[in-house]
Amino acid sequence: MKKVGLAFLMFSGVLCVGCSNQTYQSYSDPKVDMRVREISAGSSAEIYDVLNEARSAVVGISVNLDDGYAVGSGVAISGGGYILTNFHVVEGGDDISLYFADKTKGSASVLWADPGLDMAVLKSSREIPYLSIESLDNLYIGQEVYAIGTPLTLEFKHTVTKGIISAMDRTLETASTYGASFLQSLVQHDASINPGNSGGPLIDSRGRVIGINTLKASEGEGIAFAIPIEIGKVVVDKISQNNSYQTPYIGVFGFDSALAEVHGQGFNKQGVYVVSATGPALQAGILKGDLIVSVDQQKISDMLDFRLAIYRKNIGDIVKLSVERDGGIVDISVKLTSRK
Repeated sequence: MKKVGLAFLMFSGVLCVGCSNQTYQSYSDPKVDMRVREISAGSSAEIYDVLNEARSAVVGISVNLDDGYAVGSGVAISGGGYILTNFHVVEGGDDISLYFADKTKGSASVLWADPGLDMAVLKSSREIPYLSIESLDNLYIGQEVYAIGTPLTLEFKHTVTKGIISAMDRTLETASTYGASFLQSLVQHDASINPGNSGGPLIDSRGRVIGINTLKASEGEGIAFAIPIEIGKVVVDKISQNNSYQTPYIGVFGFDSALAEVHGQGFNKQGVYVVSATGPALQAGILKGDLIVSVDQQKISDMLDFRLAIYRKNIGDIVKLSVERDGGIVDISVKLTSRK
């Protein structure tokens, strides 16, 4: 079986085409409403009004690197100046600049980052409008979606493209400087995205964020992927409460039970198939081949459910995992730690 070529959507280079002072100004464009508020649209709102408003919650991002610069995108899904983007947009960089919809410029610092999820949260020097979110459970194949971002260069920031949801619950293996990893529960769509769209939102017709665009198939057309917004929302809410967040570490690497057949396993229940256990999970007695079916009595259907349950906790919390093993259910308590 041929392995699909994948490409992250970060534009990088040594010449910043379109990054001249003409791309931003010291005063704001009065035609763009940048009042800090949650942008929401009624079901009868015209799509062009929805998109024009939604653009004010999206930023272009440029990051200085040792060998040049990188361009990406980001979106606000909360007040407080918190911007959600991809980890690979800000990886290894400093001096982060944000470009707002009203043609002004700001700066940002990284508050939180997770290479495995390919997500990061920035603190903007300026608060901007923010978008609400829509749950993965309410999405359907064939639904119209819109991508907003910065394809290729900052000259094209806040570009909008249209497509449909092509498939749900995709799993892709990716490679980075941190090694191979798997992105799971991805939303596949065919809205046109290009390098520089990384970190920008995928939204529905009411302007609600459903995912963060992260990569596309490099050997085909119209095959793009977005990370479900739910995890980003959990992290941003945690940061909003405490102005910081450390990812709780449990040490489970797993797949949705539907993918367990790849490893020659079959289950009668939904859950997370444990491919390997390290750190806290290994010490607590979690074994390869276990099927995690609940966390603190909350049912777990897939890896997204599992991540959400863990990310809502704090370092030092003890969680009770119920696992299916040898036809029975075993309860195991695991203390969450910080990643070493």
